[in-house]
Amino acid sequence: MDTHQPAPTILAPAQGQALAVMGSNYRILAAGKDTAGAYATIDMLVPPGGGPGPHAHADIEETFFVVEGEVEFRSEFGTSVATAGAFVRIPKGGVVHGFKNKSDRPARLLCTVVPAGLEEFFQHIGQPVAVGQFLPPPPLDAEAIQRIQALAREHGQQVFPPNYLG
Repeated sequence: MDTHQPAPTILAPAQGQALAVMGSNYRILAAGKDTAGAYATIDMLVPPGGGPGPHAHADIEETFFVVEGEVEFRSEFGTSVATAGAFVRIPKGGVVHGFKNKSDRPARLLCTVVPAGLEEFFQHIGQPVAVGQFLPPPPLDAEAIQRIQALAREHGQQVFPPNYLG
C-alpha cells in the first residue's frame, strides 16, 4: 500500500468548521487547504428569508445542490425557484447573482466553488458557532458594508447593493 497517498476524509454530521455568516450557518466540509486549492465544499443552512444579496466572482465557478427547502435564485438573466433536488450552476465570468430562502423552514444547500478561496471570505466575515446554530445577521451600517466589500474584493468577489437585481 502506498503510504504517500492522502487518506479519505469522512466528516460526521456535526464535524467541520461551522460559521454564522450573515444570519445563515455555513459548515465547511472541504476547504482549499484540504484540496490543494482545487475546490471547496460548504453545507449551507439558510433561515427563512435569508441568503446572500447580489454578488459576483469572475474567476470562481459555483454550484448549488438544493437538499431541502425552496430557494429563489436571482441573476442578471432572471429569477428561478429551485426546490429540493435542483442543481444550480453559476459559471465563471462574473454573473451577478444571489439567492433567498422563500420557504418557512431552513433551506439546505450543498455549495461547491472551483477553485477554492470563497470559504476564506466566509471565515473572515463569519463567527464560529455550533453546526445548525443561527445568529442574527450583523447590523450593516456604512462602515460594516465597506469592510465586507473590501474583504470580498480580496477574495475575488464583488458585492452589490441589495436592490441591484431589481
